[in-house]
Amino acid sequence: MTCSPFRFGGQSWEALPEGALYWHERKALIVADLHLEKASAFAARGQMLPPYDSLATLAALETALARTDACELWCLGDSLHDEGATDRMSGVVLERLARLTARLDWIWITGNHDPHVSPRLGGHNRDEAEVDGIILRHAARPGEHRPELSGHFHPKWRLSLRGRSVSRRCFVMDHAKLILPSFGAFTGGLDACAPPIRSLMDSRAEALVPLPSRLLRFPMPA
Repeated sequence: MTCSPFRFGGQSWEALPEGALYWHERKALIVADLHLEKASAFAARGQMLPPYDSLATLAALETALARTDACELWCLGDSLHDEGATDRMSGVVLERLARLTARLDWIWITGNHDPHVSPRLGGHNRDEAEVDGIILRHAARPGEHRPELSGHFHPKWRLSLRGRSVSRRCFVMDHAKLILPSFGAFTGGLDACAPPIRSLMDSRAEALVPLPSRLLRFPMPA
């Protein structure tokens, strides 16, 4: 891992370039919004996309796990694109996912796209959880004052790199909330300053953009 660790909720964290969050004290990797089988869902409606999003997402997850040597993995909801995603998975995807869920303590937090995660995929299901004083849920709850990790919004931040304007996945953090970007290969994003995100955050909110060699931090406008 190469990005600078930071503190949140009295714990030490590291934001990875793939869009995952590493929790040092628990050796836990946290991801949000995998949206597995999004391409096959679009194909079923006649919009053909390359059917490799699940494999690409799992490959990125394997990279993050290898980098951190995590012993826990928390998926913060919308891990599946819809309730039929498991039935559309190829045997290769199912086998690869089964190997991953068997090698560490894997917890699926349910989301609005996946209120029920099939036991065929392994791991354990939770609606939300409180772990060492940190709340883990899919969507941030207005008025929640306890330290809270969530996903749902797929935040992105626009910045200039080498003279070009680019949009990168980002984490959004204030004193009580830390919103993760989408980890899925085929997922879009919402500007971190858009009202649905900004309205949840306090005046000290900032966007965290992890690069391979450093963590960029940007104050968010009020």
